[in-house]
Amino acid sequence: MDFTNLDFDQLFGFGDDTNPLMMLIWIIPIVLFIFYGQRIQLQVTSGEIKKAIKKLEQFKNESRSELLDYVKKSMNPKEDPTKKIDRFLDYFTIMPVDMDPNGIVQKVRHIVRAREDFTRNHVKSLSSNTNEFELTKIQTLLEIATSLQMIYKVVNHLFLTAKKQNNYPLILPLQMILPFVMEEAEAIHKAIPAFKLGQPVGDGIGPMVVGKMMLDTKKEIVAFQTVMGTTEYDGRQLFLLKAEGPGSTVGRPGDAVEKIVSEHKPDIIIMVDAALKMEGEDSATIAQGFGAAIGGIGTERYQIEAIAVNHAIPIFAIVIKQSVKEAITLMSKEIADKADEVRSQIYEMIHDNTKPGQSVLLIGVGNTLGVPQ
Repeated sequence: MDFTNLDFDQLFGFGDDTNPLMMLIWIIPIVLFIFYGQRIQLQVTSGEIKKAIKKLEQFKNESRSELLDYVKKSMNPKEDPTKKIDRFLDYFTIMPVDMDPNGIVQKVRHIVRAREDFTRNHVKSLSSNTNEFELTKIQTLLEIATSLQMIYKVVNHLFLTAKKQNNYPLILPLQMILPFVMEEAEAIHKAIPAFKLGQPVGDGIGPMVVGKMMLDTKKEIVAFQTVMGTTEYDGRQLFLLKAEGPGSTVGRPGDAVEKIVSEHKPDIIIMVDAALKMEGEDSATIAQGFGAAIGGIGTERYQIEAIAVNHAIPIFAIVIKQSVKEAITLMSKEIADKADEVRSQIYEMIHDNTKPGQSVLLIGVGNTLGVPQ
C-alpha cells in the first residue's frame, strides 16, 4: 500500500467539524472527566498518600522496636516490658476547657506536668536500679514512639475517611499538609540514634553555650532538673541557668526564673535558644532579638514573661537558626562551632545593656542531652 499519497487531514477529519471520529475523541474525555474526574483524582492522590502512610507505619514500628530493645538492654527489667510500653503508647492528654480563658495556663501546666510525672514514674517502675541519666533517655524515646504513633493514626484516619466516602475535596487538606508532616516525622525518627547514645542534639546549643560558662562555678539546683551557677563578667554578676545535664531534659526554667528573680532580681534576662530557620536561610546563623526565646506549648514562656513584666525586667534573646531535622538530631559541627561566637555576642549584649554593679540572668534554653555543666 502506498502511504505517500494519503491525505491525513481527510483520514482523521482535521478541518472538518462534523467528523464523528473527531467528535468522539473530544467528547469522550470530557464526559469521563465530568462523571469520573473526582474519582480519578482521588485514585491518583490516594496512591501518593498510601506510600506516605506506609512510611509512617514503618517509622512507628521501628521506633517501638528501638524503644523495647533499648529498655531490655539498659534496664534489664525482671518482667517483659512490652505490655506496659504498648499500653503507654496509647495514652492521651485532654487539654482543659478554654471557654473561659482565665487561669487556662495554670490548668495546662498542671495537666502537662502530671503527664510528665506519670511518664517518669512509669519508666522507673520497669526497673528500680536504672540511673537518672538512662531514665531521661528512655522517657524521651517513649515520647518519640508515642508521637510517631499519633502522627500515623491521624494521617491514616483522615485518609480512610476520605477514601470511605469517595470524597476528593476531603482529601485535599491532607495532601497539602502531608509534606510538612512527613518532614517532621522523618526528623523525629532520625533523632532516635542520638538519644539512645546520649549525644547532643541541635536544640542543645543554648545549654551548651551556658554550660561551658558554668564549668568553673559552684552549681545549685534551683528547680526540678534545673541548675544555676554564678560568676562575674566586667563588674557584672551573672546568674547562669540551664537544664541539668547530661540527661535528656529541658528542665523547668519558669520555676527557676521565679526563684532567682525573687531572691536576686537581675537587671536584665538573656535567653539563648535554637530557632527554626526559614526556607532559604542558612543553618547555624545567629540572630538577636527581644522577648522570651523558648518553645514548647507556651506555659514556661508565659511564666517567664509574667515574672519579667511584674518586675520590669527587659528580656533579650539570641537564637541559632536550624531546620527541624537539625534541631532534634545529632548536633552538626557547623552548629557546635557557633558556640564561641554566641558567647561573644552574649558578652557584647551584656556590656551594651548593663552597667558595672548590675546583674544578668542568662538562660540556656533547650534539651541538654549530652551537655554537662
